[in-house]
Amino acid sequence: MPGGYAFLPPAGQDPTGQCRTTPRLTTGFEDLAGAVRAWARGWLPTEAAAELLIGHRAWLLREDFLRVAVEWRWEVFRGREVAAVGFAAAADAVRGMLPCSASERQVLLVAASIAEGIPVDLREAALDLDAANAARVARAVCHAAGCRMPAGTEGGR
Repeated sequence: MPGGYAFLPPAGQDPTGQCRTTPRLTTGFEDLAGAVRAWARGWLPTEAAAELLIGHRAWLLREDFLRVAVEWRWEVFRGREVAAVGFAAAADAVRGMLPCSASERQVLLVAASIAEGIPVDLREAALDLDAANAARVARAVCHAAGCRMPAGTEGGR
């Protein structure tokens, strides 16, 4: 299997075939964030894009987004579940079928650009982002460059 991943069994089962107590889509946000982080770990652009989505929260709370852009996998070598984000699929969906605000759209497009090199109009992004999302984007760009901004610099907090 490429990348050491195997597909997860149907919801409600773990890789050993035993029943899970919590179906995949009803796990808490922190479980999902942890699974996305586990998938992204080790490549700065992917880590940065994942942290941007996690910090933004809204996309990872939407089931329509999760259906289009997140694939649960079993990471064989670490024996754990990861949530792989298909940033190209996400960018296509946000340009078409996923309704959202201009700021939400730009957060997702910038994340897709950082993770997979999908072109984004930075002028449009800058004009559409609110202050909190602009700070998140700046942190993500710095993270991708290997220069992490200190906590508390986001949105004046």
